[in-house]
Amino acid sequence: MSISILNQSNNSITLQVQIKFSRSMLDSESEIQNELNQAGVVATESLLKTFDTDGSPIMFGSVKMTSQGLVSKHYQTPYGEATVERNIYQTSKGGTTFCPLEQNARIIIASTPRFASQISHKMAEMSASKVSNDLQINHNRSIARNVVQRIADAVAAVVQIKEESWSYTVPNIAEKEIATVSVGLDGTCMLMCEDSYRQAMVGTIALYDALGERHHTTYIAAAPEYGKEKFKERLTREIENTKLLYKNAVYIGVADGAHDNWDFLKQHTTTQILDFYHASEYLTKVADVIFITQKDKDAWLDITCHKLKHEKGAANEILEQFKEFKKAEARLMKQQINVKLKSPEQVTQEIEKKLQPLESAITYFKNNIVASRMNYAEAVAANQPIGSGVTEAACKTIVKQRLCKSGMRWKDKGAASILSLRSLIHSTGRWEQFWSKIDQYGFPVAA
Repeated sequence: MSISILNQSNNSITLQVQIKFSRSMLDSESEIQNELNQAGVVATESLLKTFDTDGSPIMFGSVKMTSQGLVSKHYQTPYGEATVERNIYQTSKGGTTFCPLEQNARIIIASTPRFASQISHKMAEMSASKVSNDLQINHNRSIARNVVQRIADAVAAVVQIKEESWSYTVPNIAEKEIATVSVGLDGTCMLMCEDSYRQAMVGTIALYDALGERHHTTYIAAAPEYGKEKFKERLTREIENTKLLYKNAVYIGVADGAHDNWDFLKQHTTTQILDFYHASEYLTKVADVIFITQKDKDAWLDITCHKLKHEKGAANEILEQFKEFKKAEARLMKQQINVKLKSPEQVTQEIEKKLQPLESAITYFKNNIVASRMNYAEAVAANQPIGSGVTEAACKTIVKQRLCKSGMRWKDKGAASILSLRSLIHSTGRWEQFWSKIDQYGFPVAA
């Protein structure tokens, strides 16, 4: 080995590293990486020993445990496999053994915490086989796929276990800066192992200042479940924690037209608003029925969308316009169809079929106007969000980009693990806070 220990103590180690160069820059860089990895292993082995006891008896409450001697074990690290002899403890009655080093050093399934963090972060973005391949190619670090999977699963399990008891702060945002909190939820389909598509859920809590600039978004995602109760419980906890931080903010629920979304949002927000894009889609469908040329369609849509967005009471005016369109179009169609001498039943069927988009738009606008979800002008004037783009983007970012790649099928447990990791990673600051808590409190399922 070309690594020599020159000096070491309980709080430092001095190493000498000899690296041989060749005439190939690429080969030499690989050699540098190998030697530095080996230096990291040596340093980590020395560091791990500082977390062990001296072999003296220890007490757990009133239970005395004594060392059964030093037992060698391999630990996975960012640099390679480190081998350490550490004390294993047991009571005088035998039974389960205990390793103080593993508790003190926050060992996770025979992995150091730093390596477990790296592995689980990578697993949130790619499959276990690709993580293993990435480590081999880019870090000269060989590790089996099944070890990668076990480590990531263990980390994800703690993320899920601690969702209720560990709270996270929003980084560097004072309460007075946040004027509006937007809450959204939506579902997106993913393929499960039973060859059926089911709906994974995503929730967002976005913080906006008085000018309408978004400062932070918290993401919550859950694997498909019937009833969505666990997901709703998690989102509720996040909303309640946010309300403790931002008591004076206005809470707005923004979503599309799904009834169960509104039922949930009405419980947790003072105002609800229909996603403007979904409303404008209905305008497009109406334009397709009423106008013949694309130029006329575009002109009407520009005027009507602007009016809906910026003029108070515009939704009611547009609804009345829909009704007039329907009457006029029905009269015109009846005249045209009667010329062809069709039966009254045929006339009625053709009119209903042609006017179906108009009927849908009338019902859609009417329902949302009654529920006061189309007050866009007021929201725009107050610099409040009127779109659910943050939530819809989260469906793609959190779920689709990782769980819906070609050929992927998921079991409930695997999907839940990945979504827990991705939610934590994409919520700015939470990944770091999670590992800070692991460092402080330990790893509940460490082995």
